[in-house]
Amino acid sequence: MALPGSADFCSNTKSGNTMPYVNFKLTPEGLTPEKKRVLITAVTDLLQRELGKNPKTTIVVIDEVETDNWGIGGRSVTERRAQ
Repeated sequence: MALPGSADFCSNTKSGNTMPYVNFKLTPEGLTPEKKRVLITAVTDLLQRELGKNPKTTIVVIDEVETDNWGIGGRSVTERRAQ
């Protein structure tokens, strides 16, 4: 189950080359364009440094999910945070 602030990592193979694909699903609070840029750069650098992945083929996607659209345990994140 994905939680607010989670990330999935997949490695797609195309013509024998791996293309890392990282998908963050985050609630938008405090998520500025600058923070997104830093996150994308840091993840790309991490994959290059630790796994030898080519930064030119590394894909990072940030999906912003409003708290009303994210449920945990039968309640939205908005409801849970209000308690």
